[in-house]
Amino acid sequence: MSDLTDLYQEVILDHNRRPRNWGALPDPSRTASGHNPLCGDKLTLYVRLDADRITGISFEGSGCAISKASASLMTDAVKGGTIDQATALFDRFHAMVTTPIGQPVDDAALGKLAVFAGVREFPVRVKCASLAWHTLKAALGGAGGTIKTE
Repeated sequence: MSDLTDLYQEVILDHNRRPRNWGALPDPSRTASGHNPLCGDKLTLYVRLDADRITGISFEGSGCAISKASASLMTDAVKGGTIDQATALFDRFHAMVTTPIGQPVDDAALGKLAVFAGVREFPVRVKCASLAWHTLKAALGGAGGTIKTE
């Protein structure tokens, strides 16, 4: 493996072992759940809003290392930002993980989230990486309920 691949793997493992923003958030403005029936990943996302700003965000659930690390990194990335900024970041993240192999992706614009660019090589893992993001989009849109990656 290359040094960069090793670094990316270490970031994912770190966020899996010690997820940031873990646990139920008291008095959330919005809540949504996500479920990936293919592999069993489940999470609940809690979001606190002040007007259009995300002032608090956390999650809890169970799942694979990619799913948990993605939720951890996502909560760090959107906390303090606006709904529009989070939605734009969702779009960039989703484009990165769904762009076919061999086509360039702008992973530099995603900072630490670029660690998930490698899931493109494993299409079944794209749903693991994007579960938290689809759940966030539902929560911010006020949809709530359970989002499934089918």
